[in-house]
Amino acid sequence: MNKGELVDAVAKDLKVSKAMAEKAVNSTLLNIKRNTKKGVQLIGFGSFTVAQRKARKGRNPQTGKPITIKASRVVKFRAGSEYKKSV
Repeated sequence: MNKGELVDAVAKDLKVSKAMAEKAVNSTLLNIKRNTKKGVQLIGFGSFTVAQRKARKGRNPQTGKPITIKASRVVKFRAGSEYKKSV
């Protein structure tokens, strides 16, 4: 499912226009992005958090030479129990 299909499904479920559904989907995604640093927990669905990934050694796939991959922050998603049961 892509974003357009999600908007269509939300519009159908809520019996609203696609424009209104798109606003709702965009607002939801924007608020998840804005608050991920604090942690977003959606009971029954899952939680979004930010984790620190340490610097590590890797290899350039083209040359095979060792390289150092910088430390970075990554977004992690952990599925909630209800979501896990539905899959």
